[in-house]
This record gives sequence, C-alpha cells and structure tokens, in this order.
Amino acid sequence: MGIDKALTLAHEKGLDLIEVSPKATPPVCKIMDYGKYLYQIRKAEQKQKKGMKKTEIKGIRLSLRTDVGDLNTKIKKAKEFLADGNVVKVQLMFKGREIIHNELGYAKMNIFKEALKDCARVDMYPKMQGHMMHMMLSPLK
Repeated sequence: MGIDKALTLAHEKGLDLIEVSPKATPPVCKIMDYGKYLYQIRKAEQKQKKGMKKTEIKGIRLSLRTDVGDLNTKIKKAKEFLADGNVVKVQLMFKGREIIHNELGYAKMNIFKEALKDCARVDMYPKMQGHMMHMMLSPLK
C-alpha cells in the first residue's frame, strides 16, 4: 500500500502510522497509537531492568589489633554479603608504627581469606596502598 493511502487510513481511525522495520524491502509500517506504543516499550524496559541484580561492593575494615571474636563476626558478615551476591572489599588499616610489620597484615588477610575459601574467590590479592592493605573477594557461582 502506498504511503499516502496508509496515512489517510491512519488519520481516519485517529491513530498514527509507525514504521516498524525501515530496513526491510518494502519498509514495514503499522497503524497504532504511538503514545500507547511508547508506554508498552517503557514498561518492558522497566520489567527487564527490575529483573537485573546490581552487585554492590561491600566493605569490611580490619586492624592488626582485631582479635579472634571480632574477626569471626566480620567473617560471618562477609559470608552474608557474599551470599547476597555482593563483592567484598577487605581493608586492613595500619596505625602509627604498625606499618613496619606488614607481614602481620598479610597473615591476618590470609586468615580472612582461608575462612571464606568455601564461598568466595579472591579477585585482588592483598596489596598495600599507603597505610591500608586491600583485598577483593567475589562470590563463587
């Protein structure tokens, strides 16, 4: 059908002529309400976006002076974060002259990593940045 005939037919019905597939030969058009069409597209995008899970980076801070009880509590919290599908960033802060003993920091991070080896994999191994040591853990699939 010609464009003129299709446009007059659409105006008679009070609707719009919408080009669905412009690259087809001949181009495919539909007669429909354009506002309703945009609404349906927007709703479909919202539904698709709602189904997607956005991962967050959750942080856990430790110190060289963090003892066994507090460490176990932080490990339990990290397991909860990993179970929700979030990435965990473990930070170990060095205060004052503790920075001299960074091998103790690596040992503390290793304890944390070994406690979570059944539910997490290491994305970034412990690394020093200033007075902080960082490690990234992500959940196992």
